[in-house]
Amino acid sequence: MNPILRNMFCRLLIVLMIWTPFQMANAAMVGTEQVVASTAQQDRAHVLAVLERGEVASDLQRYGLDPAQAKERVNAMSDEEVGVLAQRIDSLPAGGLHGAGAVLVVLIIAGVIWWAVTRYNR
Repeated sequence: MNPILRNMFCRLLIVLMIWTPFQMANAAMVGTEQVVASTAQQDRAHVLAVLERGEVASDLQRYGLDPAQAKERVNAMSDEEVGVLAQRIDSLPAGGLHGAGAVLVVLIIAGVIWWAVTRYNR
């Protein structure tokens, strides 16, 4: 490497290393109102996003409810009601088996394994 270029590069690195620690982060207190408002907005956006999904919209239409009307109802709900609804949506299983269906599948698999083992041992 050229000595002049190397000297200039080293000086640049030295200046950058000296300057870097002085870039301060700006921290401030966040008010409770801001946190609650942002949480309420996130919950409302989450519920509206669920309503926009195709399978949810088709289920609503099957039950006789227009998806646009459902969105209007969500927008008319209070922040507390939307928060409860968002928590209920998050707590629901995301498809698949749960409860008695899962137990039934486990029993069927155990039965097939038992049948295969006893048949193999004969």
